Amino acid sequence: MQRIPQHERPDWFAQAECLGFRFHTIDGQPYWDERAAYRFSLQQIEVDLEAPTEEIHAMSLALVEEIVASEELLDRLRVPEHFREPLAASWSRREPHLYGRLDLAYDGRGPAKLFELNYDTPTALYEAAFFQWLWLEQQQQNGELPIAADQFNSIQECLMERFAGISVQQPLYFACAGDSPEDRGTVDYLRDIANQAGHETRHIDIEAIGLDRLGGFVDLEDQHIPTLFKLYPWEFMLEEDFGQHIGRSFTRFIEPPWKAVLSNKGILALLWERHPGHPNLLPAYFEDAPGATLPPGWVRKPLLSREGANVQLHTLDGQRLAVPGPYDGPAIRQACHPLPCFDGHYPVIGSWVVGDRACGIGIREDATLVTQDSSRFLPHFILD
Repeated sequence: MQRIPQHERPDWFAQAECLGFRFHTIDGQPYWDERAAYRFSLQQIEVDLEAPTEEIHAMSLALVEEIVASEELLDRLRVPEHFREPLAASWSRREPHLYGRLDLAYDGRGPAKLFELNYDTPTALYEAAFFQWLWLEQQQQNGELPIAADQFNSIQECLMERFAGISVQQPLYFACAGDSPEDRGTVDYLRDIANQAGHETRHIDIEAIGLDRLGGFVDLEDQHIPTLFKLYPWEFMLEEDFGQHIGRSFTRFIEPPWKAVLSNKGILALLWERHPGHPNLLPAYFEDAPGATLPPGWVRKPLLSREGANVQLHTLDGQRLAVPGPYDGPAIRQACHPLPCFDGHYPVIGSWVVGDRACGIGIREDATLVTQDSSRFLPHFILD
C-alpha cells in the first residue's frame, strides 16, 4: 500500500459540477482530492480487505438475531422501548437491507482492524462508487495510470442488482435533510440507480413528511408513503414525534429498523465479547461494564455518535485528542489502534457491503488521527 502523488485532471471540477457532485468542496476546503491516490496489490485487496469485510459482516448479522431477542442487550444498546417491537418485527420479516460501510485501519501489512460499522446512513457512497471509477478510467486514458491498473469497485453494479432484487410497494420515496447538499447528492444518485432497476421513485425532504389521522406517513399531497429510503439516522427519528408512529405507519423502510442496532457503537463491544482475539477486531467494552479493562491507549466513542464527533483518543504514547460535537450519553471504550501515517496523512478505509457482498472501498484521510466530516476523499487503484 502506497500513497502516490498524481496530476489532477484539468477539468475535474467542471465534471463534478456537471455530474451533480456539488459537495466536492466543503466550506471552501477540498473534499475530493486527486492530488494523490493509494495503490494496493491484488492480494492486499482480496485477502486483507475483501475477505475480512465479508466475515465481519456475517458476524454482525448473526448478532442481530441475538439482540432482538434479548431485553438485556436492547437495554445495553439503549434501544428505546417504543422501537423494540418494530425492530423485532422488521427482523422477523427479514426486511431487505441495502448497504453498509465498515471503517478499517490498514497499513498494507498487518490484518485490517475494524474501527466501526456504518450500517444505517453510510456516506461517501457516490464518490466511492462512481466518481473515483471515472477518475481511474480517465487517468488511464490520459496516460497517468497504466491500462493494467484496476480498482476494487463494483459498488454501482451491486447497487443496481440489489435494487432490482428488492420487491417493495411502489412508489419508492427517497428522503434526506433538505439543507444538506451532500445528502441530496447521495440520495439523487441512489434514486437514479433505483429508477434504472425498474422502481417508480419520488423525492421528498425528510422535513416535509407528514402524518395522516391514523398515524401513517404521507407526502405533501397527503398521499401515503408505502416505502421510504431515508438518509436520516434512526436515532434522530426516534427522538422526534414521528418515532412513536413507526410501528403503525404502514411504511416499509430502507434501511429497515433492524439496521439501527448495527450502527450503534455498542455493536463493537458485543462483537469483541463473542469473538475475543479475532484478528480483525479491537478489544472494546461498554464503559459502564464492571471489570472492563483496556491497555493504556484507548478511544472513547458515544454509542450514537457520528463522523468522529465527541470521540476522545488517548494514545499509547500519551497523546490526547478530543473532538467536540453534539453527542453525549453512554459510550464504549475501544483499544487504541492508531491509523497508519503516509507523508503526514492518516487514511481510513471505508469497505463497502451491498446486500451481503463486499464490493469496493473508498478512502478518507485527515491530518489528525480522527477521521471527521471534513476529512478528504482520495481515489485508489490496484497495480501489482
